[in-house]
Amino acid sequence: MNAIPTPNPDQEVLFRVVNGCAIVTLNRPQALNALTHSMVRELAVILERVRDDDRILALVLEGHGPKTFCAGGDVRALYQQAKAGERQGSNGWQQFFIDEYSLDYALHMFEKPIVALMDGVTMGGGMGLAQAADLRVATARTKIAMPETRIGLLPDVGATSFMSKMDPALELYVGLTGVQLSGTDAVYCDLADVCVEAQSLEGYEDRLREVEWVEGATVASVLAVLRKVFVNHDLGTENAILPSLLPLINLYFDSEKTVKQMASDLQRDLFEDDLEKPRTEAERKWMEGALDAITQCSPLMLEVTREALILGREMTLAQCFRMELGVVRRAFEEGDFCEGVRALLIDKDRNPHWKLRALTGVWSEHIQHYLSCPWGGDSHPLVALEG
Repeated sequence: MNAIPTPNPDQEVLFRVVNGCAIVTLNRPQALNALTHSMVRELAVILERVRDDDRILALVLEGHGPKTFCAGGDVRALYQQAKAGERQGSNGWQQFFIDEYSLDYALHMFEKPIVALMDGVTMGGGMGLAQAADLRVATARTKIAMPETRIGLLPDVGATSFMSKMDPALELYVGLTGVQLSGTDAVYCDLADVCVEAQSLEGYEDRLREVEWVEGATVASVLAVLRKVFVNHDLGTENAILPSLLPLINLYFDSEKTVKQMASDLQRDLFEDDLEKPRTEAERKWMEGALDAITQCSPLMLEVTREALILGREMTLAQCFRMELGVVRRAFEEGDFCEGVRALLIDKDRNPHWKLRALTGVWSEHIQHYLSCPWGGDSHPLVALEG
């Protein structure tokens, strides 16, 4: 990645302009560039600055360090706030999500081209930023995932909208299991536009400086030039694993099935010996991984996620953000978020005590409650989002 000017170590977001392109660098490499509330607010201010400056033609988002673009939100801080009951107020956990979703929505609606360099770990809140970009650049070392079900949440930051680009079964597989995707698999899933070798991004600022912009350049022409700057050789879906797994994914993650049925079918076929066509070792390994993923996550949030992903396919982006915020509030106040974070990140015992211990204990009433809006009338915090 580019050499970055030595910053103040307390400066979590870096901003500079190179030949008409604003470059924004997330600068918490020791925390995998996880988003703090102050970072979200600063990014929103920067976005307006870029919008209002006619000398700036485009925006580039990147992460500091070779390992990550952004690993998501600062979940530990949100956990501490939730445990302390700090929902309300300008620094409460609810306001973090309101501000984060508002920022993500503004990025999706932004009038100038955005490039996201998804080099390394790109998860959760990092996906919220990157999926709004016009050119989403993954690399051979990209690791993409939406693993929220593992901590008692649902894939959010607009995921119920941007993941709907996939076929339903593939979307459910990625969203329910939180599977980690390579750069080429991200292209296959339409979660990245291109995949390049990480080394090819080095020195991109020098290439930017050499660009001679045409007066009156359009969004499309600016984006075409930026593609030449950032994309030397597109690896495409070369070496993608998912295409070979599609028959299994379509069989076991059929959108007509509940998660309980998916788990039951996987378990049945793993442990029964009378299948007409016995599974290969590779197929069995995949099935075991899929079953393990959906039996370790919050049973309630798995079924809520399934329903939310299906509903999101028929919703506008704004409606998806509003739905996600409602589910997050339920998960923080009534659900499994704190227990999921405790087991995975705080105590690290990986033994969460979910409120509903098994998929068989999740009823439709539970799901509908989590998908019902906690706010009445026009009082939804994201009511101002268009659509």
